[in-house]
Parts: sequence; structure tokens; C-alpha cells
Amino acid sequence: MKIENIKSYCNSLTNYSRLVTREVFIGEIPLGGKNPIRIQSMTTTDTMNTIATVEQSIRMIEAGCEYVRITAPSIKEAENLLNIKNELRKRGYKTPLIADIHYTPNAAELAARIVEKVRINPGNYVDKKKFQTIEYTDKEYQEEIERIRERFVPLVKICKEYGTAMRIGTNHGSLSDRIMSRYGDTPLGMVESALEFLRICEDENYHNIVLSMKASNPQVMVQAYRLLISKMYEEGMNYPLHLGVTEAGDGDDGRIKSAVGIGTLLEDGIGDTIRVSLTEPPEFESPVAIAIAKRYDERKNHEPIPDIDFVPIDPFNYEKRKTFEVAGIGGSNVPKVLTDLSREFKINYDTFEKFGYHYNADTDKWNLTELASDLIYLGKNELTFETPNSLKLIFDYEKWITLKDRSIGFPIFKNLDEYYSSNEKSFLLNFVFVDIKDLNTLEKLKDEKTLVLVVQTNNKHGMAEQRRIFFELIKLNIQNPFIIKRNYVEEKEKTLLYSSTDLGALLLDGFGDGVWISSNQPIEFINKTLFGILQACRTRISKTEYIACPSCGRTLFDLIEVTNKIRKRTEHLKGLKIAVMGCIVNGPGEMADADYGYVGSGIGKITLYRGKEIVKRNINSEFALDELIELIKSDNNWIDPPTIN
Repeated sequence: MKIENIKSYCNSLTNYSRLVTREVFIGEIPLGGKNPIRIQSMTTTDTMNTIATVEQSIRMIEAGCEYVRITAPSIKEAENLLNIKNELRKRGYKTPLIADIHYTPNAAELAARIVEKVRINPGNYVDKKKFQTIEYTDKEYQEEIERIRERFVPLVKICKEYGTAMRIGTNHGSLSDRIMSRYGDTPLGMVESALEFLRICEDENYHNIVLSMKASNPQVMVQAYRLLISKMYEEGMNYPLHLGVTEAGDGDDGRIKSAVGIGTLLEDGIGDTIRVSLTEPPEFESPVAIAIAKRYDERKNHEPIPDIDFVPIDPFNYEKRKTFEVAGIGGSNVPKVLTDLSREFKINYDTFEKFGYHYNADTDKWNLTELASDLIYLGKNELTFETPNSLKLIFDYEKWITLKDRSIGFPIFKNLDEYYSSNEKSFLLNFVFVDIKDLNTLEKLKDEKTLVLVVQTNNKHGMAEQRRIFFELIKLNIQNPFIIKRNYVEEKEKTLLYSSTDLGALLLDGFGDGVWISSNQPIEFINKTLFGILQACRTRISKTEYIACPSCGRTLFDLIEVTNKIRKRTEHLKGLKIAVMGCIVNGPGEMADADYGYVGSGIGKITLYRGKEIVKRNINSEFALDELIELIKSDNNWIDPPTIN
């Protein structure tokens, strides 16, 4: 693939540079252009409760939120936005407000006269989704567009008159039946959904627009944004972008998934405003978003990375880089997780508990959890006990050659010079550290069939530097498997966010047969983080995945409490995806690829879904979790929780 194709979605894959977009004014805080990455979040209170919404908004603002979004599902909520705005202004807060609209154009038209920005979802602003597949002729399709134009233009004209900005926010799970019928459930469908509305805005000479392409799957989300930029480039557009992974969940998993999606795009200079969607109080979201965005303040000052004249991947479609297998690493195997014990002073059975291995002294056997790492780097350390046969031990080469029994582990060479000068190697498996300095000597690796590369970097723009190495390997047709290694000295949350970005960005493009983090953070935390990154990238599923909306004023139950209850009962169901949605807006559409859905359908009422199909309606909430478990059991997807002896 020629480099010109990549320039259609970012400025450079080696030199960090922000993609300059059109400047859009939202109240007194503009975004896009040369403005900093803006931070936003959304209230979870009832919009009709003015004081509660105002006070929550203030907590969000004081946590760093620059735009406050508030749901307006009907006319009455849209009307009350004025009371909320006036109360905030009376208290001295001028933060721009955004009305969130889904099914109610009349509410959007009223809100556009009050707040600084309205968000519409093109998948349900005009269309009523029925999950029907209809074959449209070109004429019929154009007639549908004209129907949209007739219903949408009044809002555009109001926004022009009042100087109100608009976000056209596509969600992966709420594409219209029309889009689904022509483009399918794809990133291209997401892009075309937004462009239908965007072209109408342009016809009306209205350009105060922000775009978003949200999905709960970071891979889909990243591909959709890249494709959107490419399509805008073709049509001479450059609208600013709002980044977010929708329904990311809570805790570390929600932060990992958000950082994987948002961070991957920010690494290439893409994104003008971000929202981290967590199933937590909204004031917890902005600090996470700030930590992700602030990392790029000084990124332009990174060490130079050799330019490229080719791109050997398709950035709009996922394809895993082809590697051959070496002792279970690479090939068709899932990426391996490596635990670093090289700096541990005392390694015992309790140490192994921290990364998924439980030793039973009575039976003299090891029990493994789903988060048991695959490789252990010991450096110069030795063990005083036997480990499971499936666990590969890695020693520094200078240590490995001193072992009485070298069959217990495998050597890692500090560089290619040490590897080639060595007379003794493992006949089965060897590791070697490589970095950007080896770029011009990689071709020698073609005949090394027992060698796994550990690709490392100290560059501030490290992801791009490692990607540059991987591009060269593909160009040279070198198919040795490789492990992505990164070092972090930051505190815990930044380590989690940065590693999710750095490793996730490469995994989403098909790079990586293993992952390795070196850090002073606890072993258990690093191990869980690595498995969480692989899960978020859908490259290795090791636990139950929860697609949980971040809550808003539409939510019909305590989302945080209910999500935790469901997690407690189902977290052992490896590979199952369960969506927990507060209302029908975030129901069958937003939970796009979940296996089961738990959706609020009224006060104290829950509707259960199998995929996008309703199975049981309006169950009393006190029985809903048991009914969900019975549904899972009826599909033979239930297993009893494991016990460790």
C-alpha cells in the first residue's frame, strides 16, 4: 500500500503531528483547529431535577470537564435546559452545555435555541429501527435521503440562526435499517450514516459541526474514524472529531478499553475532544480523559523515527501479521502474556499466586486461573521449586549458560550481536531484544527458525517506533514471532492507560504475538492489565466482557449497583459478552455484539435480550438477574463457578 493512502487519515506514521481540522465554536470554548484536546462528560441525573443536575455538572467541571452533556429525551427536558443553564450561570459557571438527542427532533429544535451544542444520532433521529432488511433501489434510497432532509433541515436552520454547534454522533449499534441493508454492520456503514446528514448540512451552508464514530469494540471504532477521515479527505471536508469508546464499562476494564480506542487514534494525531465513558459517577471520567490527552502535550519533541515509503497493512481492515510458530508462540496461537520477575528478591509459591498459579501442597499439583501468564522472565534469578510444564522460563543468556540443566528454560540475548556471536543456543526456543537501531540488520533473521524477537523502545513516540520496526519486518518477509515490550515508571493509573494505548494500538493493527510490561507496579496489577488489554483488543478472550453504558438521565435503575451484581454472579463465564443498558436508547442497538442484554424498559422493569432479540419483556427488577442466568443456562452457556482446592 502506498504511503499516500495513509496520508488520507493522518499526517504521518513516524513523526507525531496533530491532524488540523476546522475550528468549531461551542460557546466560548472552541475545538478543532490548533486548540488543545478538549475534555467532556455527561450528567447522570434526571434532567427535570434542576438542582441535582447543576450540582453534578459543577462536580464534573471542577474535575476538568470543559463541555457538559445533558440528555433531553423529550420536550419537557429540553425546556428545563434553560433552568439548568441559568442556575449554572448564576453560580458563575459558563461551561458550554450540550443537549443529547436520540428519537425526538422537536426536542432537538427547542434545545438548539437554549444550549451551545446539540448531539444527534443519525441512526435514530429520523428512522425508527425495526431490524428489518430491505432491498432499496437507488431511486428508493434517494427518496429516503430526501425524507431525512425534510425532517433534518429545520434543526440545521435553527442551529445556524442561534450559532449552535452540532455533533453528528454515529453509534455502531444503532445504525438505521436503511444503512444496515446497504452497507451492513460495518465501519463503512457508520461513516455513511454520518455523511448522509453531513452532506445535508453542507447543502445548507452550515459547518459548525463535530463528528463521532463510537463503538464498544475499539477495533471497529478505530477503523471507523480512520475511514471517516479518508472519506472527508475525498470530499474536501475537515470537521473536528469527538473520540470515545461507548459502553466501555467500569474500573480498570473500562479504562483499558477507552485508552485502547482513544489512545490509538491520538497516537496518530487524530482527535479534537474526548469523552471516557465509564459506568461510574461522571466526575470520575474527566481525570481519566485528561491523563490520556495530556500525554501528547510534548509529543512533538520525540526522537526522530526513520521515514517510510510504504505501508504494508490496510488500516481500515484488521489482519493479523503472519508469523510462524516457535514452541507455541506465534502462528495461529493467541498472544502470550509474559511476567517479569527479574527484579524480585524472593520468589516463592505466593509470588506465583499473583499471576494465576496456585500450588496445592497436598496433591503436589498446580491449578491455573484464566489469567495465568504463559512466560516468566527471571533474568539472573533462579527458582527453588518446580513449575508447571506449560510455563516457559526465560533467563538472561549469561545466566542460562551457567545452569546445570538448561532444559528448564530458554535464553534471551541482550542484542543481535550477542545472539550471532554465541556458540550455544537452545535448539527449541531463543529470544533476543531488538530495537530501532537494528532496522538495517533485520534481514539476517530470515534463517533463524527458533528465534522470537522482543521489540522494545525508549522513544517518547514509542508505539510509532515499534510499528516502524514491524513494517520493516513485513517488507523483508521476516515472519519470526515477536513480543511487544514496554517500560513504565509512572504511577498505577498512568501505567494502565499508557500501556493500553501503546500495546493496544499495535494489537489492533494485527501486530504482536506476546506482550510484556516492565514496571515497578505490583505483579498482579501488571498481569491483569496485560490480559485486559488483550481482551479489549479481542485478540485473547480470558474473561466475561461487560458492555455497560455510562449512565445518564435516561437510566431507569442504579446502573453501577446492578452491573456489580451481574458481574458477581457471571464473571466466571469466560468469553461471554453481557450488556447492561439503563434504557431502551442504549438497548438492542447500542449493545451491538453482546450475547445477552439486560435493559431497563420502565421503572422497576427489565427486558432481557438474546443478541438483538427480545426474550422476556418487563420482568420485575428483583427477579431479572435470576431470569438472566436461567436464560444463559437454557442456551447451554452456563458453567458453575470454579473452586480452588
